[in-house]
Amino acid sequence: MIHKKAFSVLGGFLLFTAGTAFSQDIESLLPGLKDKAVVLDITARILENNSEEVWNSKSSKVTIPGKAVSIKFIGSNIVVVVQFTPYIRRDGRTVLVAQGQIWVDIPQQGMRYQTIMQTIPITFGEEVYFLPLGSSNSDGSVIEILLRLHPYREEITQEYDGKPEESSSDTEALRSDEN
Repeated sequence: MIHKKAFSVLGGFLLFTAGTAFSQDIESLLPGLKDKAVVLDITARILENNSEEVWNSKSSKVTIPGKAVSIKFIGSNIVVVVQFTPYIRRDGRTVLVAQGQIWVDIPQQGMRYQTIMQTIPITFGEEVYFLPLGSSNSDGSVIEILLRLHPYREEITQEYDGKPEESSSDTEALRSDEN
């Protein structure tokens, strides 16, 4: 168990997203993969002291069922790496498998390591929260990841409807880091 009292987000966080091979050039893939492709919208934020938002980032990743999307948080005394892998079961239901690794450097105690694995039932369009450090912390700090999964075909439809894609400075910075 990680001593969450030692967790601090002061000093800032960086978020790195590792896109899949499918996120950069989906048009060059076989047409059959395009029909199976899904988009995982990720909104990550850090909350402190009475739910005050101190950092956030938004990102969308295109993948196929069975192919993970990874994100990494790096803070002054903590590293959190999470992979989300969507699966579409034979009965048509969709699940996300969340796998996480957490390293925390606790003063006078050293490095602590924890792993997380959770299967999250999700339907297309539904918003699901994932809290890799849990929902409460003795110092009031929480990492909150909001996930939304939808078919890639929606993206194509929106693109041709002329609707602009939402973008934030954080997302643009992340995209430039990936190249």
